[in-house]
Amino acid sequence: MKNKNYYAILMAGGVGSRFWPVSTEAFPKQFHDMLGTGDTLLQKTFKRLAHLIPKENIFILTNERYNHLVFNQLPEVTQRQVVLEPAMRNTAPCILYASLKIQKENPDALMIVAPSDHWIEDELTFTKNVQQAFDYCSNHNALMTLGIQPTFPNTGYGYIEFDKASAEAIKSVRQFREKPDYETAKDFIAQGNFLWNAGIFMWSVKSVVDAFKNNQPTLYALFQTGMDAYNTHLEAGFIKDHYPKAENISVDYAIMEKSGNVHVIAAEFDWNDLGTWGSLYDKLDKDKAGNAVVHAKTLAEEASGNMIRTQNDKIVVVDGLQDYIIVDNEQVLLIYPKAKEQDIKKVLQQVKDQFGKEHG
Repeated sequence: MKNKNYYAILMAGGVGSRFWPVSTEAFPKQFHDMLGTGDTLLQKTFKRLAHLIPKENIFILTNERYNHLVFNQLPEVTQRQVVLEPAMRNTAPCILYASLKIQKENPDALMIVAPSDHWIEDELTFTKNVQQAFDYCSNHNALMTLGIQPTFPNTGYGYIEFDKASAEAIKSVRQFREKPDYETAKDFIAQGNFLWNAGIFMWSVKSVVDAFKNNQPTLYALFQTGMDAYNTHLEAGFIKDHYPKAENISVDYAIMEKSGNVHVIAAEFDWNDLGTWGSLYDKLDKDKAGNAVVHAKTLAEEASGNMIRTQNDKIVVVDGLQDYIIVDNEQVLLIYPKAKEQDIKKVLQQVKDQFGKEHG
């Protein structure tokens, strides 16, 4: 029997614009089978969390426009489990909102907050690390996070600096560090007590609500006034009126960076945030020429290192292209150098400006 006090908040509200044209505002990447496995990223994450957490205690947090996508892909969940944001307000407001709902239902709850779009292959080790954190949080007033052992000086992630003196698996966090430049990232790795911030958090519902109360009194007061409405028919009306008034602030900045009781476990599993086409390419199997292919049949000549993805197993003939992203959907074909993948957001904006918002 799974522990009825275990809960999850599965974050599924992002747009994933760096995966355009597959990921669009109407149909973001977490609702796509990005890896070609037969499961969408949302479905994979739900199954991973369900190893430890009762299925009925996994809450999916998303924008109200994606409500139908959640139910299409997770038919076993109920409306109680789908927490809808009426406005985009970063991670702190939605986590506080969901935490208060859960606290009202079960004041003894222990929670994990997990993004819906990460790649984690070793699910047994993931479950083991989360269990370690839950065991600690059940006995301590602690805000926990899972840090990722850095493999290279990545400038695209925030870093977690932990106490070097500690020999324990659970270490206290000295500070969170913003995304560094390359030299700073090299320095972090050389010091040996820095981990990538993966945005995976664990805590008791009491600890996280107290952290908001102490560090974000205005935000806390805004959502606390809805306690009588949560988990009743009055909730939707309260949230529609109050949610848009919330500050646009991340949970890292709102509570993690301001709290003195933050701890980290260095994750023992491989992890990839699947943030760009290049990071997806890294995780996929390749053909003999090093092309990664999803949902396509390819004929490749003098073509290597390409990320190729179509809909419906379309035939793609490629000759003379190296290290390109070749992706299409019904309306858009993108042929773009992998080296410039960080500029896809800018290209998307240009396409919307020139050809209409419906293409993004």
